[in-house]
Amino acid sequence: MVEPAESAALDEAILESHVAGEVPNTLHFYRRAAPTVSIGYFQKVAETVELAECERLGVAIIRRRSGGSSIYTDAGQLIYGLIVHDADLPRGREESFRLICTAIARAVGSLGVGAYYRPTNDVEIGGRKVSGNAQLLSRGSVLHHGTLLVDTSIVNMDTVLKVDRAKRPSLVKPSDRVATLSSILGTRPDMEAVKDSVVRELAAAFSCRFEKAPLSSKERDLVRMLVKDRYGRKDWNFKI
Repeated sequence: MVEPAESAALDEAILESHVAGEVPNTLHFYRRAAPTVSIGYFQKVAETVELAECERLGVAIIRRRSGGSSIYTDAGQLIYGLIVHDADLPRGREESFRLICTAIARAVGSLGVGAYYRPTNDVEIGGRKVSGNAQLLSRGSVLHHGTLLVDTSIVNMDTVLKVDRAKRPSLVKPSDRVATLSSILGTRPDMEAVKDSVVRELAAAFSCRFEKAPLSSKERDLVRMLVKDRYGRKDWNFKI
């Protein structure tokens, strides 16, 4: 479990270390210790989030560097970040999403449900999203991060997120197009089992073997700096 600001800083710290050639391709996981709305870089907070409800429920707001829509996250979601060289991915944005999201779909499928990749950046079961993904390219390195909705609070999601009716006029509430693995399976899958499945399928997709390793001292220092100077600051999280 990590605090919201630290979780965003981890993604960026590992990415920057990868850009500098100080760490190899890296897969990391975390769960957020507090409920959080992750804001896409180009979004306006007031247009996508019910601010009064976030304050009432104690939901943090963190702006990530990657684009895409705002999402609600909490301890019931497994969040992953994959940092690789751009040259290790297929050419073209959709093909790179296809490679990784198809692996995530296989990982979900190993739990006993039929999941599939839906372009550009989702994994679905029966037309409902169980995983959303985003990417950030930085000087030859790519951060691909996403979430798996294992047992998240749908009530909180619908309470704090606004529906973008311009993009999705048929939606009444945000959860209309999502589902949790718990609701589909009828039981809450073990988080470690879900994580192990993701590791196995991503390793197969990249023909590699992941080895466990701690953050480097430089990465830890960079995480602290990014929390202090960026992700822990209201002027970053609420800008635009």
